Amino acid sequence: MMTKPIKRRELGTLAAGATLAATMRPAAAATKVLRYVRNGNLTILDPIQTTAYVTRDHGYMIYDTLLAIDENNVVKPQMLAKYEVSADKMLWTFTLRDGLEWHDGKPVTSADCVPSVNRWMARDPMGQKLKDFVAELKAVDDKTFTLKLKEPYGLVLDSLGKPSSNTPFMMPKAVAETDPFKQIDSTVGSGPFIYVNAESKPGEKHVYIKNPKYKPRPEPASGLAGGKVVKVDRVEWRAISDQQQAVNALLAGEIDFIEQPSHDLHPLLKADANIKMWTLNPLGSLYFFRPNHLNKPFDDPKIRSALWYALNQEDFLRAAIGDSEHYKVCRSQFICGTRLESAAGMDGLLTSNFEKARAVLKDAGYDGTPIVLMHSTDLHVLANVAPVAKQLMEKAGFKVDMQSMDMQTLVARRAKRDAIDKGGWHAFITSPTSLDGLDPITASTFNAGCEKGWPGWPCDAEMEMLRDKYARETDPAKQKTLADAIQVRSIEITSHINLGQFLIVSAARKNVTGFIAAGPTVFWNVEKK
Repeated sequence: MMTKPIKRRELGTLAAGATLAATMRPAAAATKVLRYVRNGNLTILDPIQTTAYVTRDHGYMIYDTLLAIDENNVVKPQMLAKYEVSADKMLWTFTLRDGLEWHDGKPVTSADCVPSVNRWMARDPMGQKLKDFVAELKAVDDKTFTLKLKEPYGLVLDSLGKPSSNTPFMMPKAVAETDPFKQIDSTVGSGPFIYVNAESKPGEKHVYIKNPKYKPRPEPASGLAGGKVVKVDRVEWRAISDQQQAVNALLAGEIDFIEQPSHDLHPLLKADANIKMWTLNPLGSLYFFRPNHLNKPFDDPKIRSALWYALNQEDFLRAAIGDSEHYKVCRSQFICGTRLESAAGMDGLLTSNFEKARAVLKDAGYDGTPIVLMHSTDLHVLANVAPVAKQLMEKAGFKVDMQSMDMQTLVARRAKRDAIDKGGWHAFITSPTSLDGLDPITASTFNAGCEKGWPGWPCDAEMEMLRDKYARETDPAKQKTLADAIQVRSIEITSHINLGQFLIVSAARKNVTGFIAAGPTVFWNVEKK
């Protein structure tokens, strides 16, 4: 299903528009304005419609979650006051905390949360896996709802507290009941910021103001959990695609924060005493190559397997990141540095053995069909990786048709299951954070549930059987054994190819403090002095 970008004329008609924002604006003129340049242009406002991080982070501005992970990756209540589970692990009871309101002043109730969870489960791979185990999800009263399982499932809290795309954000009942495959036409949330439709325009800026009625949790902020205390009056997301221009604006004090300045411009930033640099995610992000299993010739697993011999990680990391201090060769389908890191099945792969790759293609009967490789041009972290893939694949015997486009166009196009002659595609490269690759349930790339899966749509019963076993297993040692088997199977079917890990380094003026290492870029706790 293609994701339709928000059009300018729709922004003015979204619920919680300019009138709502104006009525909730602080009485005094905003004095603390944080100006921010993020990685990518926000055009899709529905975080259930796309896994794009820019939309996810927009979600964290205006929505809230039932549960959230802290800085130690422990799931904690967020909108919930408490949760309980029966002795047989079959019935979960969730209770909302007091004082939760939507931006329009109406109270948050269980009747809102149930359809919000249902809509998320319909689209998110981890949610889909949870749904397989759900017998009933229902509201008991305004503050309480229950989740009844068909059998015990060890990832209930991890699923509802999933930190990254797609994140299970809570929305008002009327909004959450929107068809999961259609965009919502509202920006009403219950989160710490309010989206100002009248002042926002894709390609220029997006504006958020502090929600004066938001009730933070009493605990200190930790990761995505704890108290979301807003300390600025207004946040403006500025669209500056030119990296040099963005860095110049930061150095001049015209903006306050850049999420991902290009690595080649780091020396300019380090030389200015008014700038600080740091990473918000110590585990970093990774590159992966995603083939489309639907279109010939990548519908043939033998032809896909040649990619493992054609590619190597070092070439991609050098071209995109450059500084070896900020990247890591990681021949594992799981995040290196985590408990599931594995070398299983990796012998001889990712070595750019072109002779071997050509032999595999010849044996598979590859006929020279051009591989349509989508190339994101506007995100600097992705701009240089597709050209590397094209070069390596052509050396291995593939014919490659690299088609360049901005990231939002790529995100919309990759959702299309069309044939090549109708605008379809064969492959793309993207860069998820470690939060989206911690295990085979969280990581959408392992989902082999056919049309229910993430773009690329692998369809493999054995992989799904292994993922089900992993989801049921509670013993960490047995989980690790299953994860190794899942990695081997992912190599056999070429669900995706890890192209290495890297650190995203942010930069801000030194008078801006309080950034939280949460994975997503969030703005509660941030101060501008």
